[in-house]
Amino acid sequence: MIYETLRKYFGYETFRPLQEEIIQAILDGHDCLAIMPTGGGKSLCFQLPALVQKGTAIVVSPLISLMKDQVDALRANGIGAAYLNSTISPSESIQIFRDVISGKIKLLYVSPEKLLSQDFYRQIKTIDISLFAIDEAHCISQWGHDFRPEYTQLNFLSREFKAPIIALTATADRITRSDIIQQLGLRKPQTYISSFDRENLSITVLPGREKYENIKRFIGKRKNQSGIIYCLSRKQTEQLANKLNGEGLDAVSYHAGMKDSERQAAQEDFINDRVQIVCATVAFGMGIDKPNVRWVIHYNLPKNLESYYQEIGRAGRDGLPADTLLFYSYRDVLTLKQFIEESTQKDLLTQKLERMQQFADARTCRRRVLLNYFNEAYDEDCGNCDVCQNPPAVFDGTVIAQKALSAIARVKEQISSGLLIDILRGSARKELIDNGWAEIKTYGAGRDISYRDWQEYLLQLLNMGLFEVAYNDGNKLKLTSLSRDVLFDGKKINLVSPEEAENRWKQQQEKKQPQNKVEELDNALFEHLRSVRKELAAERNVPPYIIFSDATLKQMATSKPITEFAMRQISGVGEFKYEQFGIIFIRAIMDFNQFGNTNEKQATNRYQKTYDFLKKGYNPEEIAERLNLNIVTVCSHLAYLYESDYDISLQEFLEKKELQKIEAALLTPGLKHELKPIYDHLNGEIPYHKIRLGLSIAKKEQD
Repeated sequence: MIYETLRKYFGYETFRPLQEEIIQAILDGHDCLAIMPTGGGKSLCFQLPALVQKGTAIVVSPLISLMKDQVDALRANGIGAAYLNSTISPSESIQIFRDVISGKIKLLYVSPEKLLSQDFYRQIKTIDISLFAIDEAHCISQWGHDFRPEYTQLNFLSREFKAPIIALTATADRITRSDIIQQLGLRKPQTYISSFDRENLSITVLPGREKYENIKRFIGKRKNQSGIIYCLSRKQTEQLANKLNGEGLDAVSYHAGMKDSERQAAQEDFINDRVQIVCATVAFGMGIDKPNVRWVIHYNLPKNLESYYQEIGRAGRDGLPADTLLFYSYRDVLTLKQFIEESTQKDLLTQKLERMQQFADARTCRRRVLLNYFNEAYDEDCGNCDVCQNPPAVFDGTVIAQKALSAIARVKEQISSGLLIDILRGSARKELIDNGWAEIKTYGAGRDISYRDWQEYLLQLLNMGLFEVAYNDGNKLKLTSLSRDVLFDGKKINLVSPEEAENRWKQQQEKKQPQNKVEELDNALFEHLRSVRKELAAERNVPPYIIFSDATLKQMATSKPITEFAMRQISGVGEFKYEQFGIIFIRAIMDFNQFGNTNEKQATNRYQKTYDFLKKGYNPEEIAERLNLNIVTVCSHLAYLYESDYDISLQEFLEKKELQKIEAALLTPGLKHELKPIYDHLNGEIPYHKIRLGLSIAKKEQD
């Protein structure tokens, strides 16, 4: 039964690790706690049992965007689903509940606030509930990194209802897991902890120097790929996005200081592949279900490994290879330590930051460090991190360490790192002269090392515990017991050259292998299928990945199915999706095979067919029917032909009032001249294909 449902609605033949066990436990009536990595298939664990059981599953989700995303995806698979939150009007809410009662809705997504309301409580007491799913369950714990007080009031579910409860999260250490179970009052729960290993993610850490140039180099090797850059401050997100836009890249910023409408627009542009890059603070991400994020960059050091793991986990959710890059600097550590000083959980947060530093400074396989933090034994090198691929070359840095520690001692531990470097480099700053620090023995002893390299070496010495920073006393540097071992007992210190680490990474980027002929052909077909998908998504007003994931398109591009049987064998092509899109993608593959291996040739042929039918007197709807294309695609062809000065007219396919409304919308300040923004502005009164024609007419008139 569950395999039949898996194939019918989701298009998969097999389960991912632990999915089948969790589903069976729910069907047997057990409460569950499921800890599974981002992209590990958590949602299926409650969606599938909801489909095979009587009644409706209530899913608690913390973000509106996350609810909408999942409901859109379920509906695209032919599954009855809806959500209730602050965006739903009272009349819509009434209709949704009628659909629940009639059995049309198998999964109902709600916010925690909605679930806690008395009206909703009275309503759900009257219906059959198959299960409760608490998504992003780490929000319930004060030890979690996204604490939401509303979640702590959900323990009434286990007291008031008999339906099984499943709590799900991607990241939770032991203390958070225990807190989730206790706060929700789970009844003898079965706990499932999947492997935290995301093998498809490459992991790289670089010194925090030449960040922008290295980011450009990184993105330049990943053209047309979606990615996220996480920054520590709002200002950084805006500055970085502006610089990237100046390079001709499509980037937007996202942070909590923006207006809700601005954040929503940035998120939707990214989800719908209208922009390639989001420069964001950690405010961005929990509600992002976009599976084809191909890379994540951390512009600054994250505050702990839980946050880092969850943020890099937003890349490669479709299982295809994805890259992560973390920049790490002494300044980041100081900034985060100052944040911690203002916290009521100083000891715990300090320990977590230190583990984050140890990961960033690791000289052994980074994946081993990361997985061991989550209590998962991983006893071999991964081969997919920078340390494994290019082991760092160390050198004897004992003399460098002795110079730095001696200078700290000679100024009686009264200086910060910046002043220490100035002393070691022999700076003529007035402050140094006035305090007599230019007279100490180590003044100028490190002038052969650049300021930036001294910062990197001090960071390594800090991580080794050779000195501490008094964050509550002007960031003054203090010696430790280990300092004596280096200064007086001859302890050897090995360091890594920051320049050497950066050069190794640059060489690795340049070594990326060019595609062979077969790969080039498959990639050209993949890009063609992506363009078909984008047109279908625009017509239906959903993100492209709701139609098919990149992983599904990659499989199509490789196996090139041109029969119903072959297409149904593609992972991700369920019954409902085949009925909607199967023939369209089969025809797209056949067109590609017939008309050459470049998108340009295929496009020219499609435009020519549309033009020929138009000249024979067919209207856009009739052309779409004969070419087996959607109407938005046909109108896109017509718009291209019109703008390319073919002898055709578009005005006859629009009513005069419709064209006037479109032209008026284009005069609205700040409104993007794109299909969805205009469609929304006109409250859906004019369909997408007519807006496409109107845009073309307006553009031609302006020219």
